[in-house]
Amino acid sequence: MTRWGTPVMHRPQQQVTVFDDALRSLAADMVATMYAADGVGLAACQIGEDVAMFVFDCPDATGARTLGVVCNPVLELPEGKDRILDESPEGCLSYPGAFVDCARPDFAAVEGVGLDGQPVRFEGDGLLAKCLQHEADHTGGIVFGDRLSARSMKKLRKQHDAAADEYPAEWPT
Repeated sequence: MTRWGTPVMHRPQQQVTVFDDALRSLAADMVATMYAADGVGLAACQIGEDVAMFVFDCPDATGARTLGVVCNPVLELPEGKDRILDESPEGCLSYPGAFVDCARPDFAAVEGVGLDGQPVRFEGDGLLAKCLQHEADHTGGIVFGDRLSARSMKKLRKQHDAAADEYPAEWPT
């Protein structure tokens, strides 16, 4: 798992222009890695690939699971009176063992392209909304720590450091 601080994690990813077996293989590897790490989403940069793509298998507020792959994501968030923030715990497989509250809109939609080169759209609330935002951020070079206050980041860093022995460099195996 590529960790925060690695350059690929902190820059916008390259747009996907070729939809071939290599891309499908990358997506399959990403899904396997996400499941091995007990995650609900994973961006290509998290396994060191400079590709604007993420995978997810995540429940919404009702518990209904959605599985998907999005290339070249464009995030849509509610604005104005429709925007309600959900300040709930968030973590990242690239900064394992730590969770802090992170305020994000309680609904999100993402449009992009699927593995077949055709348009896709996913939307949801609850954890799914948080996941779509988190993974789309990764493709733009943003880690959720960039959205935290200094105080919350200090708390996150402390938890991460305390759990370091549980997440060696080769994690997940």
